[in-house]
Amino acid sequence: MKKRHPIRVLLLLLLSAWLLTALYHRYKPLPEDVGRAWPARDARNLALLADDTWVDANADDDPARHYDQAIFDEFFRLIGQAEKLVVVDMFLYNNMAGATTDSLRPLSEQLTEALVTRKRQRPNLRMVLITDPFNTLYGGVAAPHLERLRQAGVEVVFTDLNRLRDSNPTWSGLWRLCCQWLGNTTQGGWLPNPTGDGKVTLRTYLTLINFKANHRKTLVVDEGDRWTGLVTSANAHDASSAHSNLALRFSGPAALDLLHSELAAARFSGARLGDDWPMPPEQDAPENGARLRVLSEGAIRDALLDAVNGARAGQQLEVGVFYLSHRPLVEALAAARERGVRLRLLLDPNKDAFGREKNGVPNRQVAWELHRAGVPIRWCATHGEQCHTKMLLRHGGQGPAMLILGSANYTRRNLDNLNLETSVELVADAANPAIRAARETFQKRWSNPDGEVFSLPYEAFADDSRWRYGLYRVMEFTGWSTF
Repeated sequence: MKKRHPIRVLLLLLLSAWLLTALYHRYKPLPEDVGRAWPARDARNLALLADDTWVDANADDDPARHYDQAIFDEFFRLIGQAEKLVVVDMFLYNNMAGATTDSLRPLSEQLTEALVTRKRQRPNLRMVLITDPFNTLYGGVAAPHLERLRQAGVEVVFTDLNRLRDSNPTWSGLWRLCCQWLGNTTQGGWLPNPTGDGKVTLRTYLTLINFKANHRKTLVVDEGDRWTGLVTSANAHDASSAHSNLALRFSGPAALDLLHSELAAARFSGARLGDDWPMPPEQDAPENGARLRVLSEGAIRDALLDAVNGARAGQQLEVGVFYLSHRPLVEALAAARERGVRLRLLLDPNKDAFGREKNGVPNRQVAWELHRAGVPIRWCATHGEQCHTKMLLRHGGQGPAMLILGSANYTRRNLDNLNLETSVELVADAANPAIRAARETFQKRWSNPDGEVFSLPYEAFADDSRWRYGLYRVMEFTGWSTF
């Protein structure tokens, strides 16, 4: 009988362990209340909030940017009046990747100051911040804003990303076997910091390329005798402060749904809290008016696909998004166009990333595909910032309008239960102020009124490279990508 070479046996065992680990963590059960659609609730106290950045039509090669920002002003107002509980979930909460200048707002410092000031004014006010370990580069750098919050009595919860499914399983399967046990340190770094000055350890990079995150951006507070929630695409990140974003504020039972979706993330990350938090009602039959649902992770994908697949000839779909690459959604948009649905896509050209130039993947490749299918497309006219909105609006024809917005980009990572994400779905009459504001905001960004340049024609960033199109498809499928 032929003996097996021990090295071959060892390699076979290691390969099997890697493959089984990768498969399990790609498809393992999700933590409780992840990927959930919460019930439809009466939509109360609605307000659409927008951050816009533009340049003048007659600007030179180095145009001055203009800003109109509302989202974090509302964040700070809500925090400043809270009496019982403040819960913030924020993906990027730091001043990395660029020093604050006259064109960058110190959002991380401003949010820290708002929380600390209110905690000082109301010592018994419970405050919780849930955030992503990227803000410490996975233990590789200090996070002074977060440490200041802790010292002020704010409970800081770092999301346990290991509980999530793996978006880059070919690497993460190996990382879980070899490297996750090594921890990290702010001392002894020898590699360039990918976000700024200083050095970081190899362990920072090994963790970074798992490409997974708690990507949510939410706020829940008490406001008088009601609870109020805010869901947005905007980060408390200095270098992101010039981005264009959207948010929706709302009150009532839906805000309590949002609160308990955040409680789920805190609990699976090891936090012991929530026993005394108010509970959402089990049933809240909405009246005939506006209805709102809180959506997380894969439920966002399902709502987007339902909105697109349910659109009929004579209706309008308007999509403004930072990343568009999710194959079922791309195909659904093309099919909607075939059915006679009027579409308009406003996309970021994927050329700017905090001082680094990008190659346009994936938006230019998806735009090429949808442009050939006859879909009208424009590009956000960015000048260092990003068009960071994630919005789909369906309106026209019979029936109510539908608005979906929040943190989730339209990618595999953001929609297929890999990242943590939160968006909301609003169903309301076309005359509803929030729906009307969404239509007006999209139209302004599409049409460049009064010499204010928000967008450019498709030809400005058209890219018909088949090689880059193939690259996008491979990156989307494998998870070896930052989108």
